[in-house]
Amino acid sequence: MVHIFVCMSHKSKHEDTPNIVSEPMVAYAVQGMGNSFYNLLGATKSLRASNDFDLIHIARKGFSKRTLLALAKKVSLNIQELANILHISERTLQRYDDDVIIKTEYAEKAVELARLYTRGEEVFGSVDKFKVWIKAPSIVFNGEAPVSMLDTSAGFNMVFTELGRIEHGIFA
Repeated sequence: MVHIFVCMSHKSKHEDTPNIVSEPMVAYAVQGMGNSFYNLLGATKSLRASNDFDLIHIARKGFSKRTLLALAKKVSLNIQELANILHISERTLQRYDDDVIIKTEYAEKAVELARLYTRGEEVFGSVDKFKVWIKAPSIVFNGEAPVSMLDTSAGFNMVFTELGRIEHGIFA
């Protein structure tokens, strides 16, 4: 979310000068990702991010299996659904020790998943309402549930786009 602050200056009226309003001065302030994003990824101090570069750093470090499973639980995904989204077999995921850092390509998907659920919570007003929507079949997604699209980056983009449409009242 971007907040825009507009300040207008006004020169006082002198006898020989008409009222003049100068151009507005604008300051943009980007609201950081809410606590829900960090809570989804474990809310550890090492996961504090204030910009996209921090997100890149977090994804490059990777996540432990414990963190990934905690994320899945918080967003109501079973291990099979998580494995499909991460492009890893369920059995391989189960074989990892809880504290083992799993490849960065999986971490990137986990960050995207946390961003998506955070965005869904913003649009729907609660994460519970978003969880219902993301698992319900939709005409927009050819009768499939939006969660089934999350195995590809194009699918993530489609779901993000649909959230934007819902937020602005544009329904298919």
